[in-house]
Amino acid sequence: MIIILLGPPGAGKGTQAQRIESSQGLVQLSTGDMLRAAVAAETEVGKKAKDFMEAGKLVTDEIVVGIIADRIEEEDCKNGFLLDGFPRTVAQAEALDNMLDQKNLKLDAVIEMQVDDGALVDRITGRYTCSECNQGYHDKNLKPKVDGVCDNCGSTNFKRRADDNKETVTSRLESYHAQTAPLLPYYGDKGVLKSVDGMADIDDVTAQINDVLGNLS
Repeated sequence: MIIILLGPPGAGKGTQAQRIESSQGLVQLSTGDMLRAAVAAETEVGKKAKDFMEAGKLVTDEIVVGIIADRIEEEDCKNGFLLDGFPRTVAQAEALDNMLDQKNLKLDAVIEMQVDDGALVDRITGRYTCSECNQGYHDKNLKPKVDGVCDNCGSTNFKRRADDNKETVTSRLESYHAQTAPLLPYYGDKGVLKSVDGMADIDDVTAQINDVLGNLS
């Protein structure tokens, strides 16, 4: 089974990807992780990527797809894999399709986690963590039982990510939608696009995704 999970930053895509990986026996593939591994291993395509990176240039789509092509030949991908964060553009989607065709593989589903931008901004900008144990909290949805005291370790020190502010989050969402919007009709025309409510409770989102995957069997 080959799955692509689409979702903006903060939609819970990482959590759902881990759950899919666990429940379906798939391998979650991150292009960033694969790129770094290929460069470190000094594979042929990794060397090409390194040249671009050392020159301060963006790695080309051809190289990224080449890295994916190498990675999915490994034994742990024999039952399938889940792509997280790729493709981001139609050109990347076309290159990925061509590579899969060459390997006689097919994409089973593209799962879009639909979000409400306003609610997502509130979700992201309200989150913070304990500085000592990294327990997560939220200004509205998940406050400590005692104000200012971590439930887990008792610390009174908390932190927020510098980029978890309204301006940055809004900009990231705008970029995501600008890049992703053309992918929806592209995969819709191929009959593989499935959508779930990404703003639902985490377990509800998992149940929706499981329903989608169950119907593929």
